[in-house]
Amino acid sequence: MLDFSNDQINRYSRHILLPEVGGLGQKKINEAKVFMVGAGGLGSPCGYYLAAAGVGRIGVADADEVDLSNLQRQILHSTEDVGRLKVKSAKETMEALNPDVEVVPYVERLTSDNILDIIKDYDVIIDGCDNFPTRYLVNDACVFLNKPLVSAAVFRFDGQLSTFIPHQGPCYRCLYESPPPAGLVPSCQEAGVLGVLPGVLGVLQATEVLKYILGQGELLTGQLLIVNLLDMSFQKVKVPWNPKCPVCGENPTITELIDYEQACQSPG
Repeated sequence: MLDFSNDQINRYSRHILLPEVGGLGQKKINEAKVFMVGAGGLGSPCGYYLAAAGVGRIGVADADEVDLSNLQRQILHSTEDVGRLKVKSAKETMEALNPDVEVVPYVERLTSDNILDIIKDYDVIIDGCDNFPTRYLVNDACVFLNKPLVSAAVFRFDGQLSTFIPHQGPCYRCLYESPPPAGLVPSCQEAGVLGVLPGVLGVLQATEVLKYILGQGELLTGQLLIVNLLDMSFQKVKVPWNPKCPVCGENPTITELIDYEQACQSPG
């Protein structure tokens, strides 16, 4: 069956049984290249499930080391990983789960100088970062390179998720045109986050990625999914394309990548 080994047929059998996936769909997953920004609360569950699904190449960018406070939610890492680079721990965990997967670690921080070269060969970009400067940098780079972006954020008990496909719907700046002033929004380190919340949003990110790869279902393009776990509510809000958007609008004013101040933290 499509050059699958017996072990692969067994491993992916529950996918292959689905008419929406089948052998051809599983082959698409195995050949896909996905890039994750962050190996933390969102990147951990998202990356773990994409590895389980058999995504062929997963790039992971994160310059941080594992801290004991991460382990309440960042399931790619264990107690023994404290003090190690997150990308190394993430690579070991995902490749141990599925040897079909190649995980490519990027320790350097993403900047306007390197991001275009790093993400240009990937099919889908996942934003699970924890700061606004990176979030806007990733969005703008995806617009410039015409790359689909699955973006999520979490804060306390709340999360939000959307899929941005350039020139087929809005981008992140259509939703939030520019970053807030540094220090205005507290980080999760300052305000806290329920450990399972990034698990929920990260798995939903992985779901959007797989749907995009397979060409199945309805993506969250032009929609923002808002999640609150205290009242277990899931609400979708329409997000229109903004013709005056500074990066993807009719007359864009942002034509080069911007490195905002890293002091501006997001609820990620």
